[in-house]
Amino acid sequence: MAPEGRYQRVLVTGGLGFIGSSYVRLLLTETALEVVNLDLMTYAAHPETLQELTSDPRYAARYTFVKGDIADPAVVRRALEGCDAVVNFAAETHVDRSIHDAAPFVHTNVEGVRVLLDAVREAARERPVRFVHVSTDEVYGEVLEGLSREDDPFRPRSPYSASKAGGDLLVGAYGVTYGLDTVVTRGSNNYGTHQFPEKIIPLFITNALDDQPLPVYGTGKAIRDYIFVTDHVRGIHAALLRGRRGEAYNLGGQNQTDGLSVARTILDALGKPHTLIQHVQDRPGHDLRYALDITKATRELGWRPTVTFAEGIAQTVRWYQEHPDWWRPLKAAQAAFFTQQYAQRS
Repeated sequence: MAPEGRYQRVLVTGGLGFIGSSYVRLLLTETALEVVNLDLMTYAAHPETLQELTSDPRYAARYTFVKGDIADPAVVRRALEGCDAVVNFAAETHVDRSIHDAAPFVHTNVEGVRVLLDAVREAARERPVRFVHVSTDEVYGEVLEGLSREDDPFRPRSPYSASKAGGDLLVGAYGVTYGLDTVVTRGSNNYGTHQFPEKIIPLFITNALDDQPLPVYGTGKAIRDYIFVTDHVRGIHAALLRGRRGEAYNLGGQNQTDGLSVARTILDALGKPHTLIQHVQDRPGHDLRYALDITKATRELGWRPTVTFAEGIAQTVRWYQEHPDWWRPLKAAQAAFFTQQYAQRS
């Protein structure tokens, strides 16, 4: 992907997380853009994800890392210096953790977004700055029939989705009130390599590799639309380059699959028995279905997903098989959470 438009230096927030690091990888390897990566390095960040790239002289000269909180105005102002675009991936994202404690989600997903927007507002007095906010299909809430469109009302049903909806609304309000150049993307459930093993697909893969139970919530019939992470970040980059000011774009994978089918697909890929499936108590307020209409992104951004669920799962399973040194320490460090979340509700 060749560099386009007026952008030269991009601030990527949360660039050590799963989706953010995939986007940084795209910018470094497929564009000539300079990248500033602002990341708090919470439990879900993994510096080694980008180490091979950022230690390579071909890319290192265009990459700057800043450790800090997007809710810290001084840190944000420093990171934003010289940037003409911000792509905000920084967020607390795990619904289950938001049920245990909503405070970090409000802090990062609402207050952090406000701080970023205020910094962009200040910087925009001197130079044009585009703000791309990476959001989620969960802001639309449970969609039992049909597809969610960008102008549908928000009906969030978890602390996580409510906090993301709050961030979305702030972005829209700052665009109207202060004239900021903003674009919002709303993605469906991501999966792929380098994903922290608390989300369903890496959790099921790593549990299966250790012959541990795969905890399926309730009946396992909750449906999600899965998008391979590289498809998602290409859509986000298209929104940066070609998205219309003030608009939102749905980025879905067109792979609607329920949790039980995900478990069976992973077990089959690894040659493991379906007896490893363990139905556990459903989580409170569990939305039964999400599904996105991506017509607008296809029409206006020239984007569409290219990786099928079968292809993406095969690639993801293979990566976790080959990189136990990456995910085992992460799971070990969060052993107490996994015990609390799954073993105690079986």
